[in-house]
Amino acid sequence: MDAQPSGDLRLEGVTRTYEAFTAVDHLDLTIPRGSFFALLGPSGCGKTTTLRMVAGLEQPSEGTISIGARDITDTKAYQRNVNTVFQNYALFPHLNILDNVAFGLRRRRDGEWKAKAVAALDLVELAHTAGKKPGQLSGGMQQRVALARAIVNRPDVLLLDEPLGALDLKLRRQMQIELKRIQQEVGLTFVHVTHDQEEAMTMADTIAVMNGGRLEQVGDPATLYERPRSTFVANFLGQSNLLRARLTGLRGDHAEVDVHGIPLRLSRAQVPEGADGVWLGIRPEKLRLVGGDTPGLNVLPGEVTDVSFTGVATHYLVRMPWGQELTLVQQNDGSARAGLGETVRLGWEPSQAFSLDVAQDAHAGEDHEEVV
Repeated sequence: MDAQPSGDLRLEGVTRTYEAFTAVDHLDLTIPRGSFFALLGPSGCGKTTTLRMVAGLEQPSEGTISIGARDITDTKAYQRNVNTVFQNYALFPHLNILDNVAFGLRRRRDGEWKAKAVAALDLVELAHTAGKKPGQLSGGMQQRVALARAIVNRPDVLLLDEPLGALDLKLRRQMQIELKRIQQEVGLTFVHVTHDQEEAMTMADTIAVMNGGRLEQVGDPATLYERPRSTFVANFLGQSNLLRARLTGLRGDHAEVDVHGIPLRLSRAQVPEGADGVWLGIRPEKLRLVGGDTPGLNVLPGEVTDVSFTGVATHYLVRMPWGQELTLVQQNDGSARAGLGETVRLGWEPSQAFSLDVAQDAHAGEDHEEVV
């Protein structure tokens, strides 16, 4: 089922306002054809409004939307070659699975509707359910039927609106792998809207992190995680320890900083231009408990205030001399362990830290309430 996508999806200066509220604010975004792209952000960030504008369900207040050379900004939803898969499946309960998948093809009087519908069901590994009704299938199977129904129409862009939100955790993780496999096989452009950071990083080639109607950062999952450009991205995409640091000097490839009287180092390339102070960021899994001799490492002393064993890893909270608690995640692979109340030393490689402008809010992106 090879796809012939017609071009990149481009949003230029796209804005959507509702009276005094701006849901999407001058969004410029290019989504390469054939890619798996995720719009990630908390509830109310504008990601679903963006998806609805691409689908033609809402009209931009400003800006243009195009696929390849075709401007679709003012095109009716049914006239765009764009399909959407919703969280609630939206299958017809009175039709069998084959007829659900073939519904659009039959309305267009496609003479090959049956062969195409069977091929789409084969793709999602559900050909054996063709004669069943939706109510006879599990939630995960119904979601795959909804996906087959969308794919069979060969859209230029397939929009996925929180498609896995109604599934339990184990099934959701299985479906993440399945969705990625299917996207790679058909080669269609998938645009996936989600608030789930792990889901976005598992499936997407590229992620756009949205906040307050604007783009915070766009990049591949590893770049966003390892080198966030804002405290919002650092906190929303995983967890970060942010230490207020004062720049004291530059030496070779390293910048020297002072953290509450303790000298530390980080990569010189990570220091924002002209900065005197930075947030020094370290992901919890980059920290480790260290012993006596630690050449080349940054080291901070502290006291263990919480220990949580999770099977694969142990999570520690460690209070620094100035009162801040840092989170450390250490794999249970035979490495050193510590107990509650124990005095420890935390170490990390200078190259594994990142730094951000100290003027940014250190708590941005934390503890967002989600409406699924």
